[in-house]
Amino acid sequence: MKKIILAVSVLAAVYSCKKEQNAKTGTNTEISSETPKSSNKIVTLNGGITEIVAALGHEKEIVGTDVTSTYPGSLKATAKDLGHVRSMTIEPIMAVSPTLILASDKDINPELMGKIKSSGIKTEVFKQEFTVDGTKKLIADVAKAVGNTEYQKLNDKIDADLKQVQPIAKKPKVLFIYARGPMLMVSGKNTPMASLIELAGGENAVNDFEDFKPLTPEAVVKANPDVLFFFTSGLEGAGGNEGALKMPGVSQINAGKNRKIIAMDGGLVSGFGPRLGEAAVGLNKLLIENTK
Repeated sequence: MKKIILAVSVLAAVYSCKKEQNAKTGTNTEISSETPKSSNKIVTLNGGITEIVAALGHEKEIVGTDVTSTYPGSLKATAKDLGHVRSMTIEPIMAVSPTLILASDKDINPELMGKIKSSGIKTEVFKQEFTVDGTKKLIADVAKAVGNTEYQKLNDKIDADLKQVQPIAKKPKVLFIYARGPMLMVSGKNTPMASLIELAGGENAVNDFEDFKPLTPEAVVKANPDVLFFFTSGLEGAGGNEGALKMPGVSQINAGKNRKIIAMDGGLVSGFGPRLGEAAVGLNKLLIENTK
């Protein structure tokens, strides 16, 4: 009996000593059965950033998003749509009481940015480059902002997906048309769409200007693309393939004559987030199908 009591006393002394050592070193050998929960209430003002936060496992912390944040769809039920960053005001943002605001340096109106900075709410504004490396950096930067170190798997998936892109012997010239109601814009160089087209094995049809410009018959005929590319919603709003064929200049170009018109989900192809590889593979398949 004395031996048992002595053994228990020794174990208690060792445990007590270990706890004291841990207190000094800041370590803890006890395993908690509960997963630590973040107290962040996040507003994301960019579709790609929203996807990154969700893919990192922080979807439930998102309380508000901009209108471009369409993925994942489950956010519609949990996060407030705050509008478009070009016309958004500070009031809807303040109404959801965020503790962290994440935004891109693209599109956000200067007045809103000024008010966000003066609000005192922790804010991170990321430089967004529409390249593979730029996307990987954005993922790492967003992960750091939300206190997550498990981001490499997202970058690895992009690389794995991009390996599935098949080479196209003769690169098709692709013209992206942004259609929203009566507004028709074509994508020039240094745009997300131009970058994605190139990743998918195509060639952007317009390279004599940057950004987007209004569609004109002259510009379309001069570009003479092999394929017309739309957001799915844009093509539907324009009246489908038949509506696209009636757009100015389209009847005179290769894409119009051969009825080569493709469309993909806007959030997928323009987000430049964790699904970048998926978007490139999807577009690559469509281009191959339409260049046979």
